[in-house]
Amino acid sequence: MSDTPDIPQKSKVELQAEKLIRRQKRNLRKAWAEGFLSGICAQLRPGDTVMDCGANMGVVTAQLAATGANVLAYEPDPFAFERLTARFDGVPNVTLFNAAVAALPGTVRLMRAENFDANPEGASVKSTILEGGRQIDGDSAIEVQALSFPDLLDEYGSVAFVKMDIEGAELDILETMLARDLFGQVRTLVAETHERKFRDLRPRFHALRTAVSERFSPTHVNLDWI
Repeated sequence: MSDTPDIPQKSKVELQAEKLIRRQKRNLRKAWAEGFLSGICAQLRPGDTVMDCGANMGVVTAQLAATGANVLAYEPDPFAFERLTARFDGVPNVTLFNAAVAALPGTVRLMRAENFDANPEGASVKSTILEGGRQIDGDSAIEVQALSFPDLLDEYGSVAFVKMDIEGAELDILETMLARDLFGQVRTLVAETHERKFRDLRPRFHALRTAVSERFSPTHVNLDWI
């Protein structure tokens, strides 16, 4: 007989309650993000440089463009980029790049969600250049260009705002920025981290969050974007 005590299984009610709590927390984070972005946009001025990394179909790009700031929008997925291009065709203060951003430049594999063919518009937000994500189809990956985010910072100098939602690739970039002390070149940076999708990388994400919280105020670098 095993000496290991039985671990009680959670009831269906308990599991449903946990799911509702997670959903409520996500809704609160989403409301915070929307309010925070409104505050950022109120402070942006024509001539400011802002970067939308992981622009998808341009929800945030549109809000940033309305301020008159110069918007640099990066989106590697061809499906999303086609719609992004149609939306901002002729908008003079928006420059689009059909490319991923990464810690290093080169050609990378872009992997899409398993349900991409059935729902490309909804699933395109999950496209990633990072191996090992949950519910990602690595077998149908396509090659895309990756631009070095640190090199972009060097090119543009002072950047007023960066939004980074790049499905896991933020980890290498933000670690590099810490190591090279590059956060001083950005007035405000928000990023969504994706440790839930990359279980093996959770210790690195935890270390990143700890280091960022110790060195920067949440109004300068915030990793709770959604």
